[in-house]
Amino acid sequence: MKLRSSLSVKIILLAFLNVLLLGVIVAVFARIEYRVELGSFLFTATRDRILSVSRLVALELPNRPQAMWDQALEQYSQNYPAKFFLFDGEGRQLAGAPVSPPEDIQAFISQNRHGPPGPPIQFRHVKDPNMYWVATHIPLWKESAHHPVRANLVWQFPSFWTEPFFFDYRPWLLGFLAVILVSLICWVPLIRGLTRSISDIMRATGQIAEGHFEIALSTRRKDELGHLSRSINRMAERLAGYVNGQKRFLSDVAHELCSPVARMQMALGILEQRAGDGQISYVRDVQEEAEHMSGLINELLSFSKSQIGSSRKDLTRVRVRDTVQSVLEREGSDSVVIETQLDDNLEVMAQPDFLFRSLANLVRNAIRYAGHAGPIQVSALNLGQDVSIRVSDQGPGVPDAEIEEIFKPFYRPEFARQRETGGAGLGLAIVKSCIEACGGIVRCRNRSPHGLEVEIRLPAPAN
Repeated sequence: MKLRSSLSVKIILLAFLNVLLLGVIVAVFARIEYRVELGSFLFTATRDRILSVSRLVALELPNRPQAMWDQALEQYSQNYPAKFFLFDGEGRQLAGAPVSPPEDIQAFISQNRHGPPGPPIQFRHVKDPNMYWVATHIPLWKESAHHPVRANLVWQFPSFWTEPFFFDYRPWLLGFLAVILVSLICWVPLIRGLTRSISDIMRATGQIAEGHFEIALSTRRKDELGHLSRSINRMAERLAGYVNGQKRFLSDVAHELCSPVARMQMALGILEQRAGDGQISYVRDVQEEAEHMSGLINELLSFSKSQIGSSRKDLTRVRVRDTVQSVLEREGSDSVVIETQLDDNLEVMAQPDFLFRSLANLVRNAIRYAGHAGPIQVSALNLGQDVSIRVSDQGPGVPDAEIEEIFKPFYRPEFARQRETGGAGLGLAIVKSCIEACGGIVRCRNRSPHGLEVEIRLPAPAN
């Protein structure tokens, strides 16, 4: 299953990645530019700590005999994550285990022996073996001297970045977290506003796609999303006007055609009584055409009523079994077996006439196209908040590519385009309009190995 994430999560992750990449770039730049030079501002605290400990050593050693300087440096090695060595200005080792510092450190120890002092600290990193060296100039008093002599305290330690004494990552971590927090404070309100508006627009366009034009998007925003919301509101209003006008026009045309068709049928009936033997066949052909036209007009009237005369406030509790029995009494046939699986107490919220008309159309279609193939099943199941009503048959089904098309007005599959087998293509469109007017949905699927199942879902009454 493919992982899906919301737009807000993606934007927050992108912002976090942006901050992280900026931090990495800054760290790499600092590493290349300054290369752990203790003289740079990035390591001011480290330099101050090293110089402070060096001054402590410079103050303590003169108070001890020179023979105990090794012991004093060993105590400092136990208190700090480094080994300590003492050298004089000539480069001779005065205290500590024998050691040979790198050339840079030796040069620092021996420099400016007779002139003014140079930089107070020198840093060196040796890779083979991996070791860090630091040397500092310290004044050292001797008993026989009236002025301090210049000495050098050498530090040796194997790790720089993992020792808090040399590099404390906590201030940097706190700074990084502060940057993230400030970024979230700045980004989250913008992201939430954008995603909320986009979600509202997506929901509204989905309703428009389903034929529900009663939407009202918020127009408080003054940016592009606000302009888009106002455009969608105007589009929904105009579409609602066009669709309602089309529905009214269709209803008015169908209603106006009823009277002339009825008069034609009456006139044809009189003509049939007076026609001779050679003319009766022609009169009956015209009567058949008139009856077909009358059936089409009646279906148009039913379709327009289901779309225009719907209102959610007219929904009432309807017992499913009673409606199904009324449908079977009207549409049932002695030559077709219809099986039912219905709970006596199962009810739905619907308009009784719309539910009856929908089930009648479904049963009529099942009898017309699949009554010869086997029993037709009508069942209902309580799903909690919804009730599922299904009409299933054993017929040839519908091509998968036409599953969604059969609910469109005047659409008929290829095998149902003949007058003998198919109607006007309004039966399932009437079902869809009636069920949606009741707040439900209708869908169909092909059964295995053959057959078609149409499912109606309607809200269950609240207990």
